[in-house]
Parts: sequence; structure tokens; C-alpha cells
Amino acid sequence: MALSGAMSTGISGMKAQMNALNVVGNNVANVNTYGYKPGRVTFRESIYSTEAGGSNGNEVSGGTNPRQIGYGCNISTIDLDMSSMNLEPTGLNGDVAIQGDGFFMVGDKTGVTDPESLLLSRYGDFHIDPEGYLVDGRGNVVYGFVTCNMNDDGTQSGTAGGNGTDVSTQLVPIRLPLASPGNGKEGDADYIAPGTAIFPGVVNGKNDYGTVTGDCISYANLSIGKDGKITCTNGTTKEPVVLGYVALATVTNPGGLTHMSDSYYQALDGCGQMSIYAPDGSLAGRYLNNVKAGDANATLENMLGESGAALMPGFLEASGTDLATEFANMIIYQRGYQANTRIITVTDSMLEELVNIKR
Repeated sequence: MALSGAMSTGISGMKAQMNALNVVGNNVANVNTYGYKPGRVTFRESIYSTEAGGSNGNEVSGGTNPRQIGYGCNISTIDLDMSSMNLEPTGLNGDVAIQGDGFFMVGDKTGVTDPESLLLSRYGDFHIDPEGYLVDGRGNVVYGFVTCNMNDDGTQSGTAGGNGTDVSTQLVPIRLPLASPGNGKEGDADYIAPGTAIFPGVVNGKNDYGTVTGDCISYANLSIGKDGKITCTNGTTKEPVVLGYVALATVTNPGGLTHMSDSYYQALDGCGQMSIYAPDGSLAGRYLNNVKAGDANATLENMLGESGAALMPGFLEASGTDLATEFANMIIYQRGYQANTRIITVTDSMLEELVNIKR
């Protein structure tokens, strides 16, 4: 029985070292993956069997310690190193890196009512897709605060003219304004030149253009500033256009984020409370969801912060993998695995001797 316990202990050690080596392999495989956060393994002891309990002693004899035999080890935690990594220049206008804590928020084009359902990423490779949405390299739409023409109740159907009168603090998919077909004749009071930007209203987390339909404006010189402001030039009217601001999210415990496919995370159980803000405090003092100061929902938790991470245009965050550390860990785990195989080999030899006693 004791020998079979030793065999099980060796097997548990092999499994633990193998899983640790899997983490190392994943880190090394992603050495050139932008925005990658490396994992780190810690071990814990497995169960113990108690052959004799401890005692405090009595008037005659002294106390004794408990006698316990352990049965190997398990993986305790696989932690993510969520600290900021080095930034690599790319020279592309659509590339942005986060300087400090925070994550880009991406999702689909349908809008969201629960920000925690969005995917989080440190990989800021953005471009405009054929439908005018700001998307990342995997086609997920970037969320933020868009320029709009807004009523006092926080909603407004699409209207043409200028650069919009406000920035909605509802979290919505970022998109180019629509292009106006034009109205009236040049010189008329109500004249609107063809191609003039039509900015949306924001209703229930979606861009609302009312009855206006058509294509987005043509654009040139798209850029994203350190404060998250997205600007371009209207290709038809040659006027500057502000699309809005990229939103960033932080959580209480970044290491508690759940890793999804690709380079995405999601704020599930374990990460704590999510906070949303515009980079570099660019919309400081505003409240989420277009809430006005003094309203019941105008709480400190919903106020966009005065400070926060800034963006670095033309850069992407490099992988956090440190090859020197990973190679050292690879050797340690390989030797640990090798040592545990020796436990099994020796146990097998002892069992063989036991069987041979009968001969």
C-alpha cells in the first residue's frame, strides 16, 4: 500500500511539472504576440494521510508531533503578469498602445447594455472597416464615446452639420458619421453641402441616425491622440471631423480577468469592479450614460476620472514574455519532472523485489 502511495505521489508530481511546462511553452510561443501577458505557475502540497495525531503530553510524558504522509503536489495558481510592458513603434496611425493600466473595450456592432459583457484587450491595432466602424485586427468593433447632437434627455436622431455639439458618454460602437445627401442650394439659409457629416444620437447603447440612411463619409488622415480623441478629415468637404473618444476600462483585480480566445479577456468573477474612463482624463467630470450632475445616478462610481492611462499613437505593446526567465523555468520544470519519474522507477523496482520474494 505504501509503495502504491509513492507511485501516486510521483505521478502527481509529473502532472504538476508537465502543466507548468505547458504554461512555459505558451509563454515562449507568444514571445512576439503584441499585448500578451505571460503566466506564472505556483505549486501547492496535495492531501496528507495522518498515521498518528499529535498530543500535548501529560504529567508523565511529553507531547508528540503528528505523523503525516503527503501525496504529492498540484498546481496552486496560474497568475497573469498584467503590468505594463515595453512599447514598440509601428509608425501606423491606427496603432495605439496604453501607457499604464487599462484595457480597450471591443465587441460587436449591436451595442451593449452591460459593459462587462465586452471583451478587453491591450492590443490596439485599429482601422476603419467597410461599414465605417473602428475595428481591431480581428474585426471586433472598438467601443467608446461618440460625437453626437444631443437633446437634454441624452438622445437625438441624426442631424447634419458641424462637428456635432456634444460627446455622448454612453458606451457605443465607434463609427464614422453618415454622409449627408445635401439640402437646398448654396447660399440658402438651410443649405447643407453633400457629404456633410451626419452625427448620430445615442439610444440604449446604440448609434441612432433616425430616418437618415446612406453611406459613411469618405475620410483621410485618421488619427487617435494620446487622450483617445479620434479625428479625421472629411474627404468631401475637407472639414475636420471628431468621431469621439476611445474608452478604457480598469478592474479592481486585473489578475482575476478570465482569458478568452486570442488576446482578449472578460470581466467575469474574480476581477472585482469595472471602471470606465476616457484616456488621459479627457472627459473628466462627465458621468456615464449622459447622466447630468445632480441626478440620482450621478455617483462617484459613474464619474469619468480626472486621470488615467494615456495612449501612445503609432505604438503597440510588446509581449511580456522574458525568454531568459522562461528558459530557466523550463530547465527547472524538466528536472522536476525527471526527478518524479525516478520515484516511479524506484517504486517499480521495489515492487519487483517484493514480487520476487515468492520465487
